[in-house]
Amino acid sequence: MRILLVGASGHVGGVARGELQRRGHEVIAVSRSSDPAVDTSDPESIRTLLETVGDVDAIVVAVGSVPFKPVTELTREDYTAGFVSKVLGQLEFVTQGLDRVRDGGSITLTTGVLSREPVPAASAAALANGAVESFVISAAPELPRGIRINAVSPNVLANSPHYHDAFAGMTPVTDEAVAAAYVRSVEGNVTGRVLAV
Repeated sequence: MRILLVGASGHVGGVARGELQRRGHEVIAVSRSSDPAVDTSDPESIRTLLETVGDVDAIVVAVGSVPFKPVTELTREDYTAGFVSKVLGQLEFVTQGLDRVRDGGSITLTTGVLSREPVPAASAAALANGAVESFVISAAPELPRGIRINAVSPNVLANSPHYHDAFAGMTPVTDEAVAAAYVRSVEGNVTGRVLAV
């Protein structure tokens, strides 16, 4: 398959890229600093990227940042920034990308455990992740030409020990487990699913 992977320079995107390439797929890995590059906060940048890349069998998006602050300190601007980055940045690849995904292809978005488990100072992230997951569930039956859509939702990563204290009592997940979820979304037949890892 020919796969556009957005966020390839991040850890989760890198994990997905490595496994998809190992399985023989052609992965077009993009980030802010790649060639071609993309700014996921800019719809025009996304449009240019999609035109440059052309038709693909799958789009995988693993991007988005959100502010981490106690809920009593979060502002409207914080919520808006997180929503624009994590939610709208990913959804733009759905709205613009549908015309670039071949019949029977797939789109995979990325969320995380914060949509289903509370963590201190993570309310903005929970909001953004939950919005993406709800969109995936609702949008799946409406996608044309047999195109599937899913979200991969990993727990804290085992090889990111600097985050483990913030996720007290949670079981960190391995790169292999995260990679398997992306493979299932891209190569499998599920749609409208939140693939929790």
